[in-house]
Amino acid sequence: MAQVISLDRARHEPGRCRALTAAGKPCRNSARENGFCAVHQPPVPADRVGPFDAEGVREFLDMLRRRAIGDYQVDEFGFDAELTERFLLPLIRPVYQFYWRTEWWGLEHIPAKGPALLVGNHAGTVPVDALVVKFGVLGEHPAHRHVRLLAAELALRMPIVAPLTRKMGNTLACDQDALRLLRAGELVGVFPEGYKGVGKGWRNRYRLQRFGRGGFVEIALRAGVPIVPVAIVGSEEIYPMIYNAKTVARLAGFPYFPITPTFPLLGPLGLIPLPSKWIVEFGKPIPTDHYEDDAWHDPMLVFELTDSIRDTIQAMLLANLPRRRSVFR
Repeated sequence: MAQVISLDRARHEPGRCRALTAAGKPCRNSARENGFCAVHQPPVPADRVGPFDAEGVREFLDMLRRRAIGDYQVDEFGFDAELTERFLLPLIRPVYQFYWRTEWWGLEHIPAKGPALLVGNHAGTVPVDALVVKFGVLGEHPAHRHVRLLAAELALRMPIVAPLTRKMGNTLACDQDALRLLRAGELVGVFPEGYKGVGKGWRNRYRLQRFGRGGFVEIALRAGVPIVPVAIVGSEEIYPMIYNAKTVARLAGFPYFPITPTFPLLGPLGLIPLPSKWIVEFGKPIPTDHYEDDAWHDPMLVFELTDSIRDTIQAMLLANLPRRRSVFR
């Protein structure tokens, strides 16, 4: 194929093509209006609509059209993969990439296919850390896998939040749903601290709360899937809770009501999370398929594994905290 390189205006003959041939000689073909012959026409610029690629705009409008008439698919849990990948990921990815400047360590420990149970610490007053893990794995892992989060009942009862939670592929934190997902080969994410972790307050930051009775270990043993510990640094500082207004929480039906340095003092502005520096690390998988089928009935084994995983995540947190120059760097 001929090489298209423009010649200096003083070197090419009037009416001749301004390109060089593959041999490096001036092309002798007659030029068109733009100074190049039919063979050496420069590539046509990409079709654009303002700052956007036209093809991307067409695909987006087509997606809106299909959704308006109900022409899209969801699975038995209500998971809408297209909405999650095409709409939600582009919204959330810049936040964890540029606002929180998240570093991802140990992504290779997440299997590229097959089931696994991701178990992480939970904090931050609002459970944003779960979303960061979910969309971080989708956006940064080489296999771009979806993490199916096990959500609290409150999230599935709130207007707007509940249907969006289902659309993202999350489901109620119960044994039946978790086992169905794992046996279908999915990645499942769980945060055993629950509300105790999210609403634990500033004084107890990065101190893991109880991991319940080890229900997640029982699920992993029953399904025979590996457990991947996840340590999240940075979520504690986005909404530093300095006081829990328990009376307000009780009246509103919430597990806690946070008072932070910016909320409710600054009103709606206090809802903007602070730009802390995040580090998310995935530890080495802990296999469970070598245990007996009924091992999940053994309370001592469940307790020991639960305690060991909690200690592993706590050690990962303490190791990663000094790697930040400050809360915001």
